[in-house]
Amino acid sequence: MSETGDSGKIHLVRHSNAYWRVTFDVPPLNIFGPANIPQLEQVVSAIETDGGVKVVVFDSAVEGFFLTHYDFLSKLEDSTKFPAGPTGLQALPDMLARLSRTDAVSISLIRGRATGVGSELALASDMRFASREKAILSQWEVGAGLVPGGGPMARLPRLIGRGRALEVLLGADDVNGDLAELYGYVNRSLPDSDLDNFVDKLAKRIASFDRQAIADTKRLVNVASLPPDSEIAPEWGAFLTSLGRTAAQERIKRLMDRGFHRPGDVENRLGHYVGQIGS
Repeated sequence: MSETGDSGKIHLVRHSNAYWRVTFDVPPLNIFGPANIPQLEQVVSAIETDGGVKVVVFDSAVEGFFLTHYDFLSKLEDSTKFPAGPTGLQALPDMLARLSRTDAVSISLIRGRATGVGSELALASDMRFASREKAILSQWEVGAGLVPGGGPMARLPRLIGRGRALEVLLGADDVNGDLAELYGYVNRSLPDSDLDNFVDKLAKRIASFDRQAIADTKRLVNVASLPPDSEIAPEWGAFLTSLGRTAAQERIKRLMDRGFHRPGDVENRLGHYVGQIGS
């Protein structure tokens, strides 16, 4: 399953009936935009409706980038045209909430930058494993005058605690694999050479277990750990509202002038640059 064109592709590959891989392939930076929303919707719907899948691993085909920020070159109406999803949430937060609740286990294999949307997808996944040398996680938005929109304010405090969540969100800086592991942002930070084999072995191990036992156990863990939709709902609206503010528009323009949205140092070190544009 994939879509072609300038929007790139999101590939779904069934390694077996029980074990799937979803690969983000939107070069050169794996920027997620309105054109990718229908693609991800197809993937999430397939996971929800397939009776055999037990484990889904999300990874990237783009060197240096797992999945990055939202597409700020797209028109606002392209982001607001989608109807609310089955949860009643807007399209992106809806898909992430549904992913968390599927019977299948979701695992994010993070090699490269998981920035903004990439971090939000990782947080919505059941497990996260990061490359020690190459993974960077970031909720960078506040540094650009924005409010994150994909659920991190609801998910991060439950995962890493209030203080650390505020440090990640308000500090808006890059978090490397080892610090992400220390904080609980990811399950483990592994040597890059070991990452693929570790995730593949774990996915195959879980895929060999009884599907109903997996689903029932996950459902009970969800009761104790997932935020209700009512906590996620305000975030997307706050993100769209923040896009229209003068402060955000000025900061994004400064980033664009320095090379934002193009391959180069700004995208590679976004945390550094959002800390400079207000000086």
